[in-house]
Amino acid sequence: MTTAARTAPDTERPAMKNVLAVISPHVGGRAAGAALAGVFPGHAHVTVVESTDEDPAALAAAHVIITGLAPVTAEHLAAAAELELVQCASHGFDYVDLDAARDRGVPVCNIGSSGAEKQNVAEQTFALMLALAKQLVPAHTALTEADWALPRLQQSITELSGKTLGIVGLGHIGVEVARRAVAFDMSIVYAGPRPVDPETAARLGGARHLDLDELLRTSDYVSLHAPLTEATRHLLDAERLALLKPSAFVINTARGALIDQDALADALAAGTLAGAGIDVFDPEPPTAALRLLKAPNVVLSPHVAGVTRETLVRIALAAVENVVTHLDGKRVRDVVG
Repeated sequence: MTTAARTAPDTERPAMKNVLAVISPHVGGRAAGAALAGVFPGHAHVTVVESTDEDPAALAAAHVIITGLAPVTAEHLAAAAELELVQCASHGFDYVDLDAARDRGVPVCNIGSSGAEKQNVAEQTFALMLALAKQLVPAHTALTEADWALPRLQQSITELSGKTLGIVGLGHIGVEVARRAVAFDMSIVYAGPRPVDPETAARLGGARHLDLDELLRTSDYVSLHAPLTEATRHLLDAERLALLKPSAFVINTARGALIDQDALADALAAGTLAGAGIDVFDPEPPTAALRLLKAPNVVLSPHVAGVTRETLVRIALAAVENVVTHLDGKRVRDVVG
């Protein structure tokens, strides 16, 4: 009886699985990957790399790939003969070839329902909106050059109160943005596949569901919170940007390719759009040739909306938790493909 009691845990211990953690340098690289690896239980053998091509042997042996914004292509999926799961350590999943994963029968998950990023993305959205409304960047730059810019800036400084905010994608993050907008006395309209339930709409100040084109015509601020798919790539192209009021602002804290960046630069240069707050680019990091970097009345940040100290911890824990759920033979959540 004593021997059986001692050996039972060994027979019940989960089989060792290989996890390949691919963490791009621009989101922390090997150091962030090492911290992530330290959270895994003992039955996961974790190899940390900065690109999916870095260690072909580890890729071939991987049962799970956990990726922090590192591309996972059809070629990578074909090379990973033992692969059972791809886990994105992010809300987005556009850097994984979903069609190839589906053909292999390999589920792809994000951290969507965890809400790990929603607080800071909502805060960054409002930071960009306020910076544009209050002309903070040109005011700061002028003062550092001993230029009292008030006379020329005061005509373009505005309030958020009383304005209409159009939210494209009223999911976990979009709802957090809407909650903050209600506190600023803004009116909320939103576009998406279907209306939210009446209780949620009431809680968000009577938020109204519109089709995208009507939302663009109506809104003073448009904030993007949709996933990047083939259907949403260049969702805001030149034709749709032309629907916006000349006094309107566009905010993007979701994915760079949701907007045609050249068309946005054209609209800003022509003055048919008042300004833009951009935290995400296509590609990332952007090249010096990106015209948005020199466009008038833009506020730019380097994809910081999901990378506060607090957010990174929540993202890592959510991604690891889902992988461990799989390793333990249980049903994973947030399957996107």
